[in-house]
Amino acid sequence: MHELSLMTNLLDDAVSAANGGPVCALRVRVGPLSGVVVEALRFAFEALAPGTAAEGARLDIEETAPSFHCPRCGADYSTPVGSYECPSCGSPGGELRGGHELELISIEVPDHV
Repeated sequence: MHELSLMTNLLDDAVSAANGGPVCALRVRVGPLSGVVVEALRFAFEALAPGTAAEGARLDIEETAPSFHCPRCGADYSTPVGSYECPSCGSPGGELRGGHELELISIEVPDHV
């Protein structure tokens, strides 16, 4: 289960970005072509967060769809996995532009007023 090592890196990045302070939430973007099993990533978070600055934090996962650019008509489009035809012109040869991402896109830290 490589999700444990992936989550270790995501937690390290979040704690580092929070300058060692507490982390309330992590927001992660996962593409369907990334090879990441979302439920395994959640499990890894629940197993690894205790004892860190992210203990008790929330994990928000944004799942994306594959995105393409059609070289024939110039359209940019997203489709469900397995359906890659351009909806504008019907061309099957779209260039993959997204769907393979695994990104820590934001963290939430407590307000210190």
